[in-house]
Amino acid sequence: MRKKRNVRAKVRKKSKIKRARPKRELVIMRVFDAPRELVFKTHTDPALIPRWWGPRGFTTTVDKMEVRPGGVWRFVQRGQDGKEYAFNGVYREVVPPERLVQTFEFEGMPGHVLLQTATFEDQGGKTKLTTTALFQSVEDRDGMLKTGMKEGATETLDRFAELLEHQKEGRL
Repeated sequence: MRKKRNVRAKVRKKSKIKRARPKRELVIMRVFDAPRELVFKTHTDPALIPRWWGPRGFTTTVDKMEVRPGGVWRFVQRGQDGKEYAFNGVYREVVPPERLVQTFEFEGMPGHVLLQTATFEDQGGKTKLTTTALFQSVEDRDGMLKTGMKEGATETLDRFAELLEHQKEGRL
């Protein structure tokens, strides 16, 4: 258990989440202490998604994940209270290990689809991940922020960083 706390303390860094121009965008940036290829692989491996996707206390099941242009994805999260939350989308662009473009829809609010672009920038052994979410409207963006998205995204990225550390240490 002590080792786990050390890993969490080691990887806990601030994620930058900001509203961007145009006003329908939200940008999330984080630098990970891992090579770009590992960051991209961890982001796109369906076997690893349940280990980092979503806040702590939730379990995530990968229902579908076809990482290719036109491929679909669908993840289902379950809270400790048993409630389920499903998310889905379609990959539009996949350029390993540089870029992913996909749609993102929370099935609890159908019709509010956003376009998500993730870029993986090599920074000499570290990787800067920038995720830009383009919403259909400012209201959609602000509605997502009101759901606790900022806290959930930060915790998800903390879990992602912890998993990268475990992989680098050979403890996967």
